[in-house]
Amino acid sequence: MPIPPTDTELQFVKQTTCPLCAAAGIVPWHTDAFREYLRCENCELIFVPPLYHLSRAEEKAEYDLHQNSPEDEGYRRFLSRVFEPIHARVAEASSGLDFGSGPGPTLSVMFEEAGHTMAIYDPQYAADNAPLAEQYEFVTASEVVEHFCRPAVDLARIWSCVKPGGLLGIMTKLSLDQAAFAGWHYKDDPTHVSFFCRETFRWLARQWNAELEFVGNDVVLITAGAVA
Repeated sequence: MPIPPTDTELQFVKQTTCPLCAAAGIVPWHTDAFREYLRCENCELIFVPPLYHLSRAEEKAEYDLHQNSPEDEGYRRFLSRVFEPIHARVAEASSGLDFGSGPGPTLSVMFEEAGHTMAIYDPQYAADNAPLAEQYEFVTASEVVEHFCRPAVDLARIWSCVKPGGLLGIMTKLSLDQAAFAGWHYKDDPTHVSFFCRETFRWLARQWNAELEFVGNDVVLITAGAVA
């Protein structure tokens, strides 16, 4: 059974709004030895309160532990879960942006090898904002959105880069029920502060008036409406 919230937790909840939809209906979801997790009753986002967020330097120290590169065949196989469905749906020689490309950009290389033109952006490793002023036939965000401290701001930023009729591909682990969340390894990464379920993405697609498709267990495809 979930641990009942303490009076302090309840008081904190009353002072919190959802960082995605700004709703005030926030409830305690889980507490472990390191931090608290809250859930929005409107969009169903699960999030970690700012009190527990790492500093920018602490985040980078965690990211620097990742040893990803285009030469790593295992990493390529992992990224193929989002690469393949996007490549199958976009036109030849499309333009794309990999948002959150990380310390060893690889997904962008895979798309370039397939004949597409790619730009990259990462707030820690490729922080030039110029690519964010453009629009693309497709945008990818692989293992990115769970790091968003301000998901409403960051997702709007990504969506603004998608051309009308274009495609946004997101790869992230989808949260399940409360009992499963308690033992979920994904929540234990200290840089993971936003957790999405299918209903959260359905809510997001409605706000954007976009088409939504789930591919497998952790890939989400969102297609922007074409200009009439």
